[in-house]
Amino acid sequence: MKAATLSVGYMPLVDAAPLIIAREMGFAAEEGLTLDLVRAPSWSSLRDMLVFGRVEAAQLLSPVPVAMALGLGGVAAPLAALMVLSLNGTVIGVSAPLAEALRARGHGFDFADARAAGRALVELGRRLSIGVPFPFSMHAELLYYWLLASGLPAPQGVDVRTFPPPLMAEALAAGEIDAFCVGEPWGSMAIEAGAGELLLPGRAIWSAAPEKVLAVRAEWAEAEPGLAGRLMRAVWRAGRWLCEPERNVTAAEILSRADYLDLPSEVIDRALTGQLFISASERRHVRGFVEFHEGAATYPWRSQAVWIAAQMAGRMGLEPIGATKAARAVFRTDLYRRHLADCGAVLPGAAEKLEGGIAAGTAAASETGRLILGENNFFDGRIFDPSAPI
Repeated sequence: MKAATLSVGYMPLVDAAPLIIAREMGFAAEEGLTLDLVRAPSWSSLRDMLVFGRVEAAQLLSPVPVAMALGLGGVAAPLAALMVLSLNGTVIGVSAPLAEALRARGHGFDFADARAAGRALVELGRRLSIGVPFPFSMHAELLYYWLLASGLPAPQGVDVRTFPPPLMAEALAAGEIDAFCVGEPWGSMAIEAGAGELLLPGRAIWSAAPEKVLAVRAEWAEAEPGLAGRLMRAVWRAGRWLCEPERNVTAAEILSRADYLDLPSEVIDRALTGQLFISASERRHVRGFVEFHEGAATYPWRSQAVWIAAQMAGRMGLEPIGATKAARAVFRTDLYRRHLADCGAVLPGAAEKLEGGIAAGTAAASETGRLILGENNFFDGRIFDPSAPI
């Protein structure tokens, strides 16, 4: 196996952990790879770094390659989502004045009930300005889904603004936004700064939301199958390493280094353990706050891509059948099966599944290994059928 160096772009977030751990714990080296991890200042710059060849692979927001396949965003380049890097890991926060207003109306900030939280926001009767890291992001999709189901037309009924994750707390403190949805640890950093309180974890809206994917240019995946497979195996093993609770402290210390997140390890550890401070004095435990491995978490289900495309198509007036067909081609279950079949990965027996309505610990058909799916529910009880997505 010939040694190789791959440039891989990432954002300073807890869910960049599989890439960082693959490098730091030697999983990449086992595949003969040296990972040159390139930290990006924003999601738009990271997308462009991948599209224009500055990096061979990147941690991307899961809706980005789907949006590009649908001709959205002004950048046209076929991308392939080789695998899911993480499920969930996001938080919704509100400014200190908004938190005070919600508490005055009796909202208890239990950090679990998306119905109650959505109803409380709608009943305030004010137009909200909400920050997200990128227009095409699971943050935005979850917000729109949640607010619309709560009775607030979205995006028409809110002002959505874009800020890079590290600047979200600053925007909240400055009064530029009333609320945000962002990946950890940047929600916790807003609490550390005294800028507001956390209202919900993203998983309270959809408990199995594919947050980030490992993406490459589609032509690169076809031209360099060997390198693609080696990278995928290294990242998959890193995700498996991360799923062991006794490794949280070590992982947090690695991620906290100046080269990576450059933040206190104890703040990073909150996301890894699900022990989140929602205010300066209140802490909540969120089971499965972020998932890197269990329940075939890394498998790029095409039904996830179809859900994303269906939301975009409905909101933007796109032709739905063509949109969902294009989305299916982006999440590469075929490459996942090809490259991870021999490393112990559980391979689901299907490329798609119903999204929603799945209890934790549900057995599912698999080609290899024993597949036990984790919880997969939408807060409003809906079930999404990818064969009839509209």
